[in-house]
Amino acid sequence: MEQSPILIIVIPLMAAFLTPLIGLWRRTLCYPWVVLALGLCTLASVATLGRVILDGPISYRLGGWAPPWGIEYVVDHLNALVLTVISGISLFIAISARKSAPRELPGKSVLFYTILLLQVTGLLGIVITGDMFNLYVFLEIASLAGYALIAIGEDRARMASFNYVIMGTVGACFYLLGVGYLYIMTGSLNIADLKEILPQLHQSKVVLVAFAFFLVGVSIKMALFPLHVWLPDAYTFAPSPVSALVAPLMTKVGVYIMIRIIFTVFGTSFFTEAVPASTILGWFGVVAIFSGALLALAQRDLKRMLCYVVVAEVGYFVGGIGCANQTGLTGAILHIVNDALMVACFFTLAGIFMYKLGTRSIGQLKDLFPKMPLTMAAFTVAGLSLIGVPPTGGFFSKWYLILGAIEADNWFLVGALLFSSLVNVVLFFRVVEVAYYPSDSAHHGHGEAHGGGHHQPVGWEEAPPSMLFPLYVFALSIVAAGIFTGTIVSRAITPFVQGVMG
Repeated sequence: MEQSPILIIVIPLMAAFLTPLIGLWRRTLCYPWVVLALGLCTLASVATLGRVILDGPISYRLGGWAPPWGIEYVVDHLNALVLTVISGISLFIAISARKSAPRELPGKSVLFYTILLLQVTGLLGIVITGDMFNLYVFLEIASLAGYALIAIGEDRARMASFNYVIMGTVGACFYLLGVGYLYIMTGSLNIADLKEILPQLHQSKVVLVAFAFFLVGVSIKMALFPLHVWLPDAYTFAPSPVSALVAPLMTKVGVYIMIRIIFTVFGTSFFTEAVPASTILGWFGVVAIFSGALLALAQRDLKRMLCYVVVAEVGYFVGGIGCANQTGLTGAILHIVNDALMVACFFTLAGIFMYKLGTRSIGQLKDLFPKMPLTMAAFTVAGLSLIGVPPTGGFFSKWYLILGAIEADNWFLVGALLFSSLVNVVLFFRVVEVAYYPSDSAHHGHGEAHGGGHHQPVGWEEAPPSMLFPLYVFALSIVAAGIFTGTIVSRAITPFVQGVMG
């Protein structure tokens, strides 16, 4: 498919414009329309990944204008992999929203599906573009759509979205200032062009300031501690399908931007030699892991606990990038895949609990293993991956990150990764303890009625198939990502890492 790079953007964008018209004609058609659009987008992403693996990076010029004057979409191994992750997760989150969206957003389903498509368009555009200003445009599309999606949630969601707007705008301004400084010094915003020009300007104070602006702006967008303050409220009070979409993807796209700017635009030598940025990021990663893990321990709301797990996971990425070696960077990129699948699985589970039980409180998740064995089996898989138990994907990306930290002599990062894994064990078994053992009320109720000590049988109350199917796709993908880690690393990650680190 020669046109697959542009189709990845055009399909969800055009579908977003047509969704309100379809909703005016027949509201019930919006759901299959969105699923069809995202399905085609996923096929285009998979086809593009296959082309990149077989033939190498793809350059697609919009309108035939040659860069740096024209906009160019450049797809290498890194963004081909991330494009597939974004489109695939978006597709199955849209499928899972069939039941939860109408219940949590009565009368707003057309609005939800329209903005969801715009959100996906922005995320895909950020990853595929080869132009720094075009990246900013798509970043704002994704951010504005995210603000709107979060604001249509429960009552406290509006204030959470407002805080997100403030922090997100500050982050975008920092990024745009960095773009302006680079253009002043180079006269170009094409990423491939900047890669050739900037090595001659590594001693420039303006370039150094631009790099600092980029790092701060992207750190806000990806919720790096202590710039994470917008994330817990935003993702907790957002509607369940919105949380399931933005939580696994927004931070991962932020990580992608950081990797692209550091290793492709400025270059590894600038990151490690011209400024001590690798050391600084390494320490921020350690602090984020410890802080996110400890804050997660203090939560009793399942979604809020997961939000702080995401904050800790951001520390994984930043720590891996800060290692500034091939092993650490490989672990960070591999963890984009594994963590996106884990977080999508967990937030889909949170949406199922809200749909079936009407609560997010961990203490209210009683008797779920006998009531919802299929749902809780998927929870077990995601939990084992979060802890880092083989053969799930989470084990292998943590393994690479730990090896990278050892290679970089960053023993604090090694300790933080191990500490976080132990905390994840506590978080996982806290939910298991409540959900597995029969509730006291069931036990006492049965004893009073029958005079015995046996627990009352609990009937099945499984989630609808439209929710279980995406959930099991995520759970099986977590296992598959672990089993096929060698293939993913050798085919999709190593060519990029060797290109920028070699």
